[in-house]
Order: sequence, then structure tokens, then C-alpha cells
Amino acid sequence: MSFRVLGIDPGTAVTGFGVVEPAPDRVGRLIECGVIRTKSRDPLATRLSVLHDGVSELIRRHEPSVLALESLFYAKNVRTTVTLGHARGVILLAAGQAEIEVAEFPPATVKKCIVGRGGAAKAQVSYMVQRLLNLASEPSPSDASDGIALALTYLVTRRRCA
Repeated sequence: MSFRVLGIDPGTAVTGFGVVEPAPDRVGRLIECGVIRTKSRDPLATRLSVLHDGVSELIRRHEPSVLALESLFYAKNVRTTVTLGHARGVILLAAGQAEIEVAEFPPATVKKCIVGRGGAAKAQVSYMVQRLLNLASEPSPSDASDGIALALTYLVTRRRCA
């Protein structure tokens, strides 16, 4: 299998993902994107288990060389920050179990890399993902687009440093 990057935008309700590989004629080629959804009424432990199983399945199916993950940021709500930390933890566990490299990027770095501005809106990121990958339409939902943007950020920064 070729070099692939699994980008993940973590969340406990909706986790966006995108699998991308390098392409000679553009930044990358989209293999798959989507979301892992959990039921809001389920206990946190159940939701984290669903998330871990979903990420583990993506890793098994696509055999990525690296997992690009949004780094932890501090939300205004401490509870949100802690809950996001739990989601990141099970994603990191899945990557560790599969023994794949993890690259973490702050949200502002992803936006700057994809759009050119660290304060770009979600809609701008989605639009640029569509343009960079030469897709017929913007990836939907926006969480999937954010996962793709993380994978593309890895590819772009890898090219710059190579």
C-alpha cells in the first residue's frame, strides 16, 4: 500500500476523518472521508469505545503511515476541553496500538496551511479542501472536511521540510 495520511478532527459527538495520499499533480488525492458519530445519550465510556473502534477500523482498512491529529486547544468551557482530551486519548491509543506515527497540529496552523490565514472560518477551510483536491463539491459534513485538512497539512508541511 502507498503512503497514506489519516487526518482526524476529534470530538465525542462527531469525529471527522479524511484519508489522503500524495499525488503528483496536486497536494493530494482523497481516498475516503466521513465522520464517526456517537449517541449523545450514551455514557461517555460507551462513546469513547465507539470512537476507538471506529478509528481502529479506519487504521486497519487504510493502513496509514501517519495519523494527523488536531492538537489540544483550550476552549472557554473547561468541560469541553477535558471531554476533547478524552477523545484525543482514545485516538492516540488506537494509533499507538497500530504503531503508526502521530503528527499533531494546532487549529490555527491547519487553517494557515490550507487557507493562508490562521483565523479562517470553517467554510473557507472546506472550500480550499475542495479546490486543493480538485473535488466536484465540498466535503460534507464540515467535520469530514476538517479531517481532510489535517491530512493535507501533514502532506504540505512534509513537502516543505523534505
